[in-house]
Amino acid sequence: MTSLGGDRHQQPAGQVVGVPAHTSRNEADGAATARVGQAARFTLAGIRVINGCLALIAPNVIIGRFDEQSADGNSAANSAAIYGLRMFGIRTVLLGVDLATLSGEPLRRALRQAVLIHATDTATVVLLGVSRRAKRRTAIPLALISLTNTALAITACLAEAAERKA
Repeated sequence: MTSLGGDRHQQPAGQVVGVPAHTSRNEADGAATARVGQAARFTLAGIRVINGCLALIAPNVIIGRFDEQSADGNSAANSAAIYGLRMFGIRTVLLGVDLATLSGEPLRRALRQAVLIHATDTATVVLLGVSRRAKRRTAIPLALISLTNTALAITACLAEAAERKA
């Protein structure tokens, strides 16, 4: 078929559009899986770095998300929360940096740990909501955020495993 732009070749049956003819469908699917996995990995890394920095620099912002801050803002409970957030904030930053910079077996280990970490976060906030230890208007969005992080971790982990098998 000829067009104003020159010769156009028909795409062979079963060929993925936009992929060179010498590339198999499995290779194209593998490349797409790898791209999705990398996007999930780097998105999760960014979320971790941002949230970790927020916990270090402005822990009251996170405390405010729980809507549990005391009226005076200076109670011992808030001090303990600030300490805990800063303590875990630096760990969260380092975990995010690991996801962005590691490769090989250290990356695979970090991805497996990410699934466990974020699934535990999700279970914790769901249990807090179900037991009414966190207000529903707080627990639901936090559960959705944690569930999203868990999905990103699972996606990145599965994509890396598929890429290794290919």
